[in-house]
Amino acid sequence: MSYATVMVCLALDQPNEARLEAACGIAERFDAGVVGIAASQFSPPLYFTSGEQAQNLIDQGQAALKSRMAELEAQFFGAAGKRARSVEWRSAIDVPVRYLLQQARCADIIVSGGPSDAFSDPFLRASPKDLVMQAGRPLLVVPDTVTLLDLRSMLVAWKDTPEARRAIVDSLPLLRKAEDVTIAEIVETDDSRPEAISRARDVVAWLSRHGIVARERVPEKNGDRDVAAQLDRIAADVGAGVIVAGAYGHSRFRELVLGGMTQHLITQTARCVLLSH
Repeated sequence: MSYATVMVCLALDQPNEARLEAACGIAERFDAGVVGIAASQFSPPLYFTSGEQAQNLIDQGQAALKSRMAELEAQFFGAAGKRARSVEWRSAIDVPVRYLLQQARCADIIVSGGPSDAFSDPFLRASPKDLVMQAGRPLLVVPDTVTLLDLRSMLVAWKDTPEARRAIVDSLPLLRKAEDVTIAEIVETDDSRPEAISRARDVVAWLSRHGIVARERVPEKNGDRDVAAQLDRIAADVGAGVIVAGAYGHSRFRELVLGGMTQHLITQTARCVLLSH
């Protein structure tokens, strides 16, 4: 298993340098192609008017979007042109998440930025929350503060669920490139630590059969520290550049409402996170 095509989602209203660097880093490591993608749709203001004035406003808005996407296209080719086996650009005047989910079929892995601190405008960007739950592809979330894809140490946030199993399979190509791999399971309230250690060792043994040397780490129960804080501590201890985890949602609205750990991983700004659902 490898990555033959990397898709990188560019945002109209956020920095794109970090995600482009990560996508190109994957392309170089796996001799892969890169598809750059962007979409947006003009959103009329609340005071929207009608008639000829309205049409002029729509025309101006769409022209501004097309101009911005042309800038992103140039930025994409400037970044990826000499670092990927092939480069392709796709863009549309469309709702971003709808367009990106349609195009995800062409990629092995999707690279996205984290959410903006400001209100997330669904007409300007596709939220990583929507992408990870609906794309059917692993999503690498790259914070704007990351300057390169650091694979020296990778941390797998293990939980014995289908999502975590899918995530570790999806991350195998990256794990093979890592110098140090840690499988960490956080013991929660009703769990037994010996059982958690046994599960983590099973994963370590499974990885060894794929030629990957890993070690398990299962800290003692800590009722005073939540799961996210414990995982952050382990990630800092091992110097993880990438965290691998399953993505979880709650209730029948799971496409919109993420579990606490998934929400934390998407919004933290220190490390890249590979998520699968």
